Amino acid sequence: MKFGLFYEHQLPRPWDADSEHRLVQEALDQIEYADRLGIEYVWEVEHHFLEEYSHSSAPEVFLAAASQRTKQMRLGHGIIQTAPGYNHPVRTAERVAMLDLVSGGRAEFGSGESSSEAELGGFGIDPAVKRDQWLEGLQVAIRAMTEDPFTGHEGTFASIPPRNVVPKPMQKPHPPLWVACSRRDTILLAAEKGIGALAFAFIDPEEARHWVDDYTAVMAEKCVPVGKAVNHNIACVTPMMCAPTEDEAIAMGLEGGNFFGYSLAHYYVFGDHVPGHTDVWQEFIAKRDQMGYSPEAAIAAKKEVLGAQVASGDTSGLRGAVGTPHQIREYLRRYEEAGVDQVIFVMQAGRNRHEDIMSSLELFAAEVLPEFKERDPAASAAKAARIAPIVEAALARRVDDTPPLPEGYVMRAIPKAMVEAVDSDEGRQFLDQMAEKSAVGDEDGLSNLLGGPPP
Repeated sequence: MKFGLFYEHQLPRPWDADSEHRLVQEALDQIEYADRLGIEYVWEVEHHFLEEYSHSSAPEVFLAAASQRTKQMRLGHGIIQTAPGYNHPVRTAERVAMLDLVSGGRAEFGSGESSSEAELGGFGIDPAVKRDQWLEGLQVAIRAMTEDPFTGHEGTFASIPPRNVVPKPMQKPHPPLWVACSRRDTILLAAEKGIGALAFAFIDPEEARHWVDDYTAVMAEKCVPVGKAVNHNIACVTPMMCAPTEDEAIAMGLEGGNFFGYSLAHYYVFGDHVPGHTDVWQEFIAKRDQMGYSPEAAIAAKKEVLGAQVASGDTSGLRGAVGTPHQIREYLRRYEEAGVDQVIFVMQAGRNRHEDIMSSLELFAAEVLPEFKERDPAASAAKAARIAPIVEAALARRVDDTPPLPEGYVMRAIPKAMVEAVDSDEGRQFLDQMAEKSAVGDEDGLSNLLGGPPP
């Protein structure tokens, strides 16, 4: 089993002029350190307008910066919102390919829909068709990354003429595909499409086992890959903070993890929000006891065996891998036994301190990580052999229905198109002369042809 870090770039109020800059720079420091320690992945979200919960609207920029401060770590879009209303599919393809090139082939292409009114309403996307938009945007982006040339697309949400989209990614046929999954139905959709599942739901290992089994069964039975390669992997997300004692770990990380859960629900489930005015952190502080997010309640409910949640009154707060090295080791072994391929840690959450995140990473790498890294190569090889027939059968079901390049299609420069439209021999002669003089670098001739040098 492998491990990753997950970044929303949370920033509870109040802010100052340097808050966002400091947040991002500390995240890059954490990622650079985690790479040296042997953490294999980093995942960066794309969100818009979700103040306090996520200040990560340009993940391709952040991941590109991270690529220059790491050597081995895989750089995951977790996720790109691929609906054309958010991102033009060609721009998605171009950004993923460039990230793959600047990182030396370390990009991971996660996609998703979003379900918040802040984002859907902000970009004018009808919730009823957001999944259709996600799929069309993903399909076209994959084609744009892999076709030479891209032969064009006429769809419900995007119309794109033939073009050769460059650059192409370093990884062939394309970087591994993932999709954000928060429910069982999206896990099954991922399996049907041959995509890795980023399970952004806080589930216990025993529940994850059912998701893994269902995912594999559906992939074996009816997977028709959306891409040109199959990614049979499931990743689960959990809060994490590692400290010598349980009380220290809870003090370092539980409040941040619970703000993560509260602020997510604020935007996606129960919140009213006035842009630029609503203070989500203060709402969290005021409501956390009644909502079950109290750190004091968590301390009172301490238990040797960790779970995704910790009982607190009538509801539950997030706990996950917040504990001692021994507790975390035992908790993660259960995910490993369930067949989960990667556990992704939420550490930069709420007001969790940079120093605590760094010390937690160091302790985790020293006392927990080594045994998992030692087992992973053999386990990964055994899994690859086990699922090879499933992948082969899935790819055999895939039909390449890419349209051909339209017969006689040409992409004509605008001045030449204007000349052809009026059928001007004089205009053709002028353009031919321009081509000849440009080919030999005749700047004086070009100036004379254009009526003298520019003013």
